[in-house]
Amino acid sequence: MTVRKAILKRVRKLTPGTVFTPADFADLGTPYAVGMALARLVRAGSVRRVGQGLYDVPRQDPVLGTLSPDTDAIAQALAGRHGMKLQPTGAYAANLLGLSEQVPMKVAYLTDGTPRTVRIGRRQIVLRHTTPRRMAAAGRISGLVIHALRWLGKSHITEETVRPLCRRLDAKAKRQLLADAHLAPAWVAKWMRWIAGEGD
Repeated sequence: MTVRKAILKRVRKLTPGTVFTPADFADLGTPYAVGMALARLVRAGSVRRVGQGLYDVPRQDPVLGTLSPDTDAIAQALAGRHGMKLQPTGAYAANLLGLSEQVPMKVAYLTDGTPRTVRIGRRQIVLRHTTPRRMAAAGRISGLVIHALRWLGKSHITEETVRPLCRRLDAKAKRQLLADAHLAPAWVAKWMRWIAGEGD
């Protein structure tokens, strides 16, 4: 079986919207062979090149047509399969929680792995290397809350600002906030406890 056919066979098993890199097919051939095979698949319309070294299986919508790749799917592909953690931060974290309607064109993630930046159309996705402490709650709701509140800023948060989280988060998520409050700055930890129902 040729490298192209082997890649195509694997790609056909992927869920639409999956983003991948040539490294995901390193077991099928040399970097040059994989690159050439992907280029042929792009020309054939079997996969789409969405950025430098990034490809996807496009999602289709009956009304909107071909959809843009999902931001988190791109970030996960950038992080690779090496156990690197990712933590949405800044305006993107706040937007994911519904605390901000701002949809940033520059989306930032913290990572314990290699930093990288990629442009997808008008979007810019940035992976920033950071300290283990700032990644301690990565992958958990508490990590998202910590970074969203830090972005909003101490002087801009009121009970009304974070009240939506009291309604949105279930009991399990609130217990996680309490368990991870010690990982946050004191003023953020205070609001985490308030959201969880144990604040003043």
